[in-house]
Amino acid sequence: MTHHPTQSPQFFLTAPSPCPYIEGLFERKVFTHLVGDRAPEMNDLLTQGGFRRSQNIAYRPACEACRACVSVRILADEFKLTRNMRKVLKTNSDLIGAMHDAEPSTEQYSLFRAYLDARHRKGGMSDMSVLDYAMMVEDTHVDTKVIEYRRRGPDSFITGKGTGPLMGVALTDKMADGMSMVYSYYDPELEDRSLGTFMILDHIARTRAAGLPHVYLGYWVNGSRKMAYKVRFSPQEHLGPKGWERFNGPSD
Repeated sequence: MTHHPTQSPQFFLTAPSPCPYIEGLFERKVFTHLVGDRAPEMNDLLTQGGFRRSQNIAYRPACEACRACVSVRILADEFKLTRNMRKVLKTNSDLIGAMHDAEPSTEQYSLFRAYLDARHRKGGMSDMSVLDYAMMVEDTHVDTKVIEYRRRGPDSFITGKGTGPLMGVALTDKMADGMSMVYSYYDPELEDRSLGTFMILDHIARTRAAGLPHVYLGYWVNGSRKMAYKVRFSPQEHLGPKGWERFNGPSD
C-alpha cells in the first residue's frame, strides 16, 4: 500500500507554454499533488484560493506578465434566473440528472468523443484515448461525482434516474462550501437545448438545496468568446488581489 505524507504540500512551477486563450502570450502554472487522507480538505482550501483540479493535480495560473484568468464562483443562494435561463429550464424539463460515484463508462466516452470532435477538434484534449478519459474521471482522491443526464422515464420520480441515451455528463467535486464543476460535455447534435447552461443551472439548484453557498466554474478570461458564458450567472464573485469580490454580470 502506498503511503502518502501528511505534511504541507509541495508546489511546483511549469515551464512556459503558449497560452490557449490569448494569442502571442505564454502561460505558466503552479501545481501540487492532491493525494492522501487530507486531499479533500486541501482541495477545498486550494479551490477557494483559485486553484482548479485535474485528476490528482491542483493548479492555478502563475503567468509573469498577465492576470487575465480570473477564478469565478456563483453565489447559489442569491442567484437569479434570467428570461433566457427560464426558457432553457423549460426546454430541458424532460431531463433528469443522476449523480453517482466517479466511474467511467464506454457510453460516457462515446459522448465525450463526439463532443470533442464537434466542439474542440484542435483543443488540448482532442487526442484523449479511452484510457485517458478513464483516468480523468477516476484518478481522484477527493469526493468526485459524475452526473449523467437523460430523459425522464415513468419511474424517474422513484429511482432518480433517466432512461434512453446519455445526453450530457458533468464531472463534479463536492466540497464543504458547494460544488466545483471540473468538466462537462453533452451531445453536440442537441445544441438547441443549451445543455451547457442547463447543467450549470442544475448544479446551482443542487448546491442551493444542500444549503451551500458556491458553485465554482473555474477561470473566466475577459475577451475570450468561449469563456463569456461564465459571467452570465449572476450574482457571482471573482477572486482578485483583495480576495473574493462581488461581480454582477450582464442582464438578460
